[in-house]
Amino acid sequence: MSIVIHTYLEELEKVIEGELYWDDLHLKIYATDASVYRKIPIAVAFPKNKKDLQKLIRFAVKQNIGLIPRTAGTSLAGQCVGEGMVVDVSKYWTQIIGLNVKNKTVRVQPGVIRDDLNRYLEPYGLFFGPNTSTSNRCMIGGMVGNNSSGTTSIQYGVTRDKVKAMEAMLSDGSTVTFKDITKEDLLQKAKDVSLEGNIYKTLFTKLSSPKIREEIDKNFPKPEIHRRNTGYALDSLVNTEVFTDNQTSLNLCNLLSGSEGTLAFTTEITLQLDNLPPKEAYMVAAHFHTIQECMQAVVPIMQHTLFTCEMMDKVILDCTKNNSEHLQNRFFVAGDPKAILLLEIRSDSIADLETQLVQLIKTLEENTNSYAQPVLKGDQIRSAFELRKAGLGLLGNMIGDKKAVACIEDTAVALSDLAEYIEEFSTLMIKYDQEAVYYAHAGAGEIHLRPILNLKKEEEVVLFKKITTDVAHLVKKYQGAMSGEHGDGIVRSGFIPLMLGEKNYEVMRAIKTAFDPQNIFNPGKIIDPLPMDQNLRYQPDRIEPEVHTLLNFSDSLGLLRAIEKCNGSGDCRKSIEAGGTMCPSYRATKNEKDTTRGRANVLREFLTNSEQQNKFNHTELKEAFDLCISCKGCSSECPSNVDIAAMKAEFEYQYQKENGVSLRTKLFAYNHNLNTTGRKVKGITNFVFKNSFTSNLLKKSLGIAEKRSLPELSSVSLRSWCAKNLEKLRPINPLQTVYLFIDEFTDQLDSEIGIDTIIVLTKLGYKVKITNHAESGRAFISKGLLEQAKKLAIKNVDIFSELLSEEIPLLGIEPSAILTFRDEYLRLYPDVKKATSLAKKVFLLDEFLKTEIEKGNITASQCTTAIKRIEIHGHCHQKALSTVHATFSYLNLPTNYEVTIIPSGCCGMAGSFGYEKEHYDISMEIGEQTLFPTIRKASEEINIAAPGTSCRHQIYDGTGRKALHPISIFKEALL
Repeated sequence: MSIVIHTYLEELEKVIEGELYWDDLHLKIYATDASVYRKIPIAVAFPKNKKDLQKLIRFAVKQNIGLIPRTAGTSLAGQCVGEGMVVDVSKYWTQIIGLNVKNKTVRVQPGVIRDDLNRYLEPYGLFFGPNTSTSNRCMIGGMVGNNSSGTTSIQYGVTRDKVKAMEAMLSDGSTVTFKDITKEDLLQKAKDVSLEGNIYKTLFTKLSSPKIREEIDKNFPKPEIHRRNTGYALDSLVNTEVFTDNQTSLNLCNLLSGSEGTLAFTTEITLQLDNLPPKEAYMVAAHFHTIQECMQAVVPIMQHTLFTCEMMDKVILDCTKNNSEHLQNRFFVAGDPKAILLLEIRSDSIADLETQLVQLIKTLEENTNSYAQPVLKGDQIRSAFELRKAGLGLLGNMIGDKKAVACIEDTAVALSDLAEYIEEFSTLMIKYDQEAVYYAHAGAGEIHLRPILNLKKEEEVVLFKKITTDVAHLVKKYQGAMSGEHGDGIVRSGFIPLMLGEKNYEVMRAIKTAFDPQNIFNPGKIIDPLPMDQNLRYQPDRIEPEVHTLLNFSDSLGLLRAIEKCNGSGDCRKSIEAGGTMCPSYRATKNEKDTTRGRANVLREFLTNSEQQNKFNHTELKEAFDLCISCKGCSSECPSNVDIAAMKAEFEYQYQKENGVSLRTKLFAYNHNLNTTGRKVKGITNFVFKNSFTSNLLKKSLGIAEKRSLPELSSVSLRSWCAKNLEKLRPINPLQTVYLFIDEFTDQLDSEIGIDTIIVLTKLGYKVKITNHAESGRAFISKGLLEQAKKLAIKNVDIFSELLSEEIPLLGIEPSAILTFRDEYLRLYPDVKKATSLAKKVFLLDEFLKTEIEKGNITASQCTTAIKRIEIHGHCHQKALSTVHATFSYLNLPTNYEVTIIPSGCCGMAGSFGYEKEHYDISMEIGEQTLFPTIRKASEEINIAAPGTSCRHQIYDGTGRKALHPISIFKEALL
């Protein structure tokens, strides 16, 4: 960046209310979206209001730079990538401005998340129809820019159909409103000398020409293809009352929808809403042995009134086998289908629904080659949709450098052409020795087809362009749309002249010039595009650096490839209301740097491009990982299983090799040793921790938050209690022998929970054994002291490998400690096979009790019939690596216990994170997202259950309520 631009940016930063960044961290994070492209921007802006936006536009005009609009950054075609200034409206432009229930319209800012909008609308019986696979994080502005559609388009249309009005800022900084306009009003506006007037004048002049209208009719996709995003939607303008006898009003929102932010900057959108779909639904999952049979089935199937007709192929289905969250959603898959169509029917009447179902299955059996048609109902439908929606991200799970590449994935043809088109496409793929990935919206004639390529190799970059070019010609043959819903961006803009004709392209160029004479709005897209085979995320034929790590990332062929599994799908940006855990700090800050994607992007950038000998030694990486609380949510909720917690541990280890380890870090890492020592003078230790003067002195000297309480040592350590009491508690005829892992937290801080555990297990007939094992190493892992953690992992794996069997498992109380056997130990122990074998014999206490209940070894007859209400907050590691439903299962065993799971995400404590002075506020903010308000609403007679020691501490500090470990509650239930 030139010194001059740097100076101008400093001046701009002073006059806007929002934020402006041009540091390496932000530039690298915003260099990519969900596409294969990468370009370092000049700066990243977060405007707070229209005045800010106006200043950014004037700055861009003066400095001759582009403005790249961005919401969630999930674009697949490179729409959010460029050399100019990225303008991110996802943080501040998130207001639902107004709802008109009578007219069924809503006004929103462009940063409103689609699913959040529908949650707001649901009580009014309304919803916004277009439904993309990214609906829990994609934003309305991005949906308008791409003219998104998704699974519901066959019933509810595409985004363009729903946009009634748009307020936008033009390239001269003026604000205009686009809406239905009569011919008289258009001609009047065209007389104005303003930029808006010139826009209408240019449009009228160009589109009044019969020859141009003839070219549009001749070259645009067939009218029945409603997914049509290629170029600018000139066809939607000419077929109006301004140019024909058609009574349809002209509305430039139709032009701006799908324009990818190249014409104006949207500030407000008015949407037409629909009534909520009929409440009763069935889904038929039609299975096929071949892709061709699946495609041939679409036409007869679409004779029915379907609300969804979605396809998944074998590649997508196989990806779900390796994802812990989605494995359970495969329950309806019969055999090994090459393709499945998900066919949803709806009605307000069950009787009518049953009739529709019979007719649909009859069609499948008589007119298609479907070999299985399982019927899904209720939550089963949601699970199937989750499986389908995860498809895009799951493709990132492909191990190695070959990936399913987005380039030809957006083609749409008429339904009558679909089977023939797919047959020719498949032949084309055979020519290129490709087994493509097929998925998406069969009922709309759009199949997302992806070749599997290694874009790190020049020869395959050449293939990338050749395949796309050949497919473009094939789509043109069927007069289809090259860009159905994902947009042109960088990857497909170069094919617009081929798809729509050179003459139409020149009309589009004239329209772009009229709107944006200096080309400041998202340059390089649609008009005069960047080359599709340049500016790729990886430099072809470059020798990739070798990154040596202490943790073993061989399951992804090394750390770099583990990072590269992040394809930018942005699942980590979903809102609090969407549920789940990932990414707690992003939910608090709304900063991209605090997402899994942001951290993966910046880590990849520095590890592949750093000149440092130790490529981890960058303060930018330190900043990116600072608010990662290692919740492990990404390891299960990210479709690509990008485990940022493991990467953070490795980063901390490598960074500290160069920069040393702080005293506070050492104290937290060695807390078990310190607690063991402090127990020798327990009274003094607890006095220091509890007394306000001494505790505040301690906190101040160590950088611990003043408002954070310090945990006191238990009256007795669990190990010492076991030494005196364990032998006395042996059952006479034990059902089974189990080993209990005495973790470092339960041993010194929560020994009463350990005692309750032993009493419960013994009372239920299990023989409990302990051994002289090491601590789990959780604190060392979280603080990046991996050499110490590795020693503990080796010791524990070696000890328990000799003791455990299928009949004698190891049980653990504290999720973060016992689940290291299932997670980090597989990366720390030298023999992965041995560690993996042991992990299968290690269980969270809750899991074991659930299994024993299912076996009939524990029954409700052993429990009280008293009434009790319990609300459970699950530990993050439990959610990611186990399940909170195990806790629910055994607490729900007593007949009159009413148990619910709080949909709370992370509590915000995260081990030492919540203690640290600089992190305290955000720790509490995370707790306030869902957990604290829920607990405050709970009456005093409701028991709050939390398996995690940090969670219980956070709940106490945040609400004043004492949460109990579930086993302590269960102990009271036993007769």
